[in-house]
Amino acid sequence: MMPASSIVTGAAGFIGSHLSAALLRRGDAVVGVDNFDPFYDHTAKVANIAPLKCDGFELVEADIRDGEAMCRLFDRVRPISVFHIAALAGVRPSIQEPARVVAVNVEGLVNVLEAARRCGCRRFVFASSSSVYGNPEKEGPFSEDDPVDQPISPYAATKRAGELLCHTYSRLYDMLIACVRLFTVYGPAQRPDLAIGKFMRLIANGRTVQMFGDGGSSRDYTYIDDIIHGILAAHDRIQVSNLKPQASSLCRIWNLGGSNPVALRRMIEAIGSVVGKTPRIEQLPMQPGDVQRTWADLGRSRAELGYEPKTSFGDGLRKQWVWMREVMEKATV
Repeated sequence: MMPASSIVTGAAGFIGSHLSAALLRRGDAVVGVDNFDPFYDHTAKVANIAPLKCDGFELVEADIRDGEAMCRLFDRVRPISVFHIAALAGVRPSIQEPARVVAVNVEGLVNVLEAARRCGCRRFVFASSSSVYGNPEKEGPFSEDDPVDQPISPYAATKRAGELLCHTYSRLYDMLIACVRLFTVYGPAQRPDLAIGKFMRLIANGRTVQMFGDGGSSRDYTYIDDIIHGILAAHDRIQVSNLKPQASSLCRIWNLGGSNPVALRRMIEAIGSVVGKTPRIEQLPMQPGDVQRTWADLGRSRAELGYEPKTSFGDGLRKQWVWMREVMEKATV
């Protein structure tokens, strides 16, 4: 049996693979769990996981919807911490397949929480989403204390349900749980269906970019390295403190964002500048489930986690384009 390890679910995905690498760099042993769901190309996940192969890393191919498999794994590994990153992400897929998204994002989370509880693991980090804020009347920024009772997509609803389940488990079983609300993460190895990577490929190949709405909707884009720093800071905070008296339970929510929203039209123009081509834009109506804006209030995260995003949007785009250009060049060889 491996020495005491952290379990990372969704380890072969965009955020999970970066998180696993960061844990390994700081000397932690990691057991990564992934079912290699065909939501996107299997080869992309294989590429994500390749740099992680070392003595401190074990990959387990398993589905979080399989509660018995999760319990067997947790009983064997006896993790010191759990980072639950696995999910079926995306607003539009959740509208197309709501039952499947609920099965993965809600039932899967319960299976992982139960497995952690049964084996006595009390430190748990849950990756939530800025989508829980919906379309509030305020312009922003959005605070952890703002109402989040009006999600506008099944995906957002499952993430809010996940936060509530974490709160319940923390109260019932004295589990130390951090819920981190992630704001539009981008960078190398970004999921291929997400806007920045998708637009980079389209613009580079001289193809048309579809812009939904008038280009005024905005997102609080957050570079992957800043997100990983925040996730680890949240984990370390619950590791050394039971969070009281700041919280009424052992579960705490933190925003992790860039706190610098970028309008859609400006984002497309910035990608064109980085790629070196003028974007061709097709304007289409806004799509159901898309929020008008996201904007992280970082007051709590700064005060309690020492979290401060360091990568500007322009620098982050350039780093992602360097990575993507290398991937595109390899694909043509």
